[in-house]
Parts: sequence; C-alpha cells; structure tokens
Amino acid sequence: MAPPQPFQRADLGDARALRQALGRFATGVTVITTETESGPLGITANSFSSVSLDPPLVLWSPAKASRRFAPFTECDAFAIHVLGDDQSDVAKTFVTEGNIFDRLDWSRAEDGTPLIEGCLARFYCRMHAIHDAGDHAIVIGRVEGATYRDGAPLVFAGGQFGLFRGLD
Repeated sequence: MAPPQPFQRADLGDARALRQALGRFATGVTVITTETESGPLGITANSFSSVSLDPPLVLWSPAKASRRFAPFTECDAFAIHVLGDDQSDVAKTFVTEGNIFDRLDWSRAEDGTPLIEGCLARFYCRMHAIHDAGDHAIVIGRVEGATYRDGAPLVFAGGQFGLFRGLD
C-alpha cells in the first residue's frame, strides 16, 4: 500500500479549492421533481440527507443561483429520486435541463407531482421548512410516502459520477 499523500491546505477564500476538498466526500445522486405552472420540472442534486425518522424528514439544498431555485422553494410538494448506477444519463441531463420528461418513464402522484420510475428509492414529500444557507437554501421535506428496490447506487465524488463497489 502506498503511503498517504501530504495534505493540501484549502484556501477558504478560493471556492474552487474548497470545492476540491468537499469533492473528496462521495455522495449519492438524486433528481428532485415538482409540478409547476408550465409542467413537470426536475433538477439533479447530491445534497440529499435524512434528518429524522420521527417525524420522517429529509433535506436537500438547491443553489440560489439556479434558474430552477424558485419553483423548488415555492412548491407545496416534491419527490426525491435516488438514482441507480444505470441512471447516470438521467442525472447528467437534469443538471442542465429541467424538462426531459418526454425521455423518461414517469407518472404523477395524486397531486400531480412527477414521479420518475426505475429509481433505487423515491420519497414523496410535502414542504416542511426552508432555511437560508449562504448561497443555497436547505429545503426540508416531510416524507409522505417512500418506495425502494434492490440495486447499486449512482455516486458522485471528485466532480464525477461513479459506481459503488461492494466490499466482497
């Protein structure tokens, strides 16, 4: 085993250096969806986390600079889709485009919230709270329903999508 490399100090005034340090933490990849006046809308996010089991709460953090920020912070309901290792194209496309539903297998919840099929897990949420967080907001949803299936997750680390390799 090679010896560990020496640490590089991240200058906190340099957003790129801080992003490099933060990129060492691997995350899962999600697509958040909501219904808007102009139709279904989605956005890729890796800032998803569970918050509480009782009550069931989850969070994600949209960037204030995003053109899709307002619809996701003003909606009453949204769905969080945890992507599987075979869904990197879905993740990549929702990074730049918010309406690719004509290319997906999807349905609607009773209230119209778009639900992408085939994901590893899906959480249907009602808006619970929004908190200011610098150049992002923290959106907390109360989970009203959840589905899941077996499979490997899509992960994101170091600015790239990747696959999780088991410990076998």
